[in-house]
Amino acid sequence: MNQRNYQKELDEIINSLGQGGADKAPTLFLHSCCGPCSSYCLEYLAPHFAITVFYYNPNISGSEEYQHRVREQKRLIEIYNQEKKGHPIEVIEGDWKPADFYEAIKGYEDCPEGGERCFRCYELRLRETALQAKKRGMDYFGTTLTISPLKNAPKLNEIGERLAAELTNILWLPSEFKKKGGYQRSIELSKKYELYRQDFCGCSFSKAERERAKQENKPKQA
Repeated sequence: MNQRNYQKELDEIINSLGQGGADKAPTLFLHSCCGPCSSYCLEYLAPHFAITVFYYNPNISGSEEYQHRVREQKRLIEIYNQEKKGHPIEVIEGDWKPADFYEAIKGYEDCPEGGERCFRCYELRLRETALQAKKRGMDYFGTTLTISPLKNAPKLNEIGERLAAELTNILWLPSEFKKKGGYQRSIELSKKYELYRQDFCGCSFSKAERERAKQENKPKQA
């Protein structure tokens, strides 16, 4: 069975949209995990969609870390709107309730990074995105998470498609933004706009794993 090319599917959707004016652009409710990951995604999508960024990440550990990421996300969108990257971009901040994350991954705390614990986190964030998108009458919903080489793009698309079928009247926007140089472009844009680029996904488990990796790679004292 051939693996689907989600980025090609996205390109085909965009090509089918034509060159409509602002009043004809389809609406997209885009879940974003952070400013750096959204940088390329927004640059790529804003010419074709009227985007509302949904910053919903109850998995992020620590208020200071969470607020830092929110500020950077909003700052980037302000810059993009000033530069007129495409259609104006709006942003909505969801509720930050870490208890919802810990409830969602209960029983899977010891799963390795990238496993079932992460899949449940995907589900939590994408379900809320889908519900909010439908509530607002959006045409599509999607996520920036597929830009990360560390995220499972097929699983994210699988969850998104299932939620779209479950809720009806809302379309999932397939993607694998890391392709076609997308991830590298996000690094370039992060440098250009001096975005805070965190070194762990966000949850306490990924933070602990990152700290262990740092200690293992730390040069030994003489």
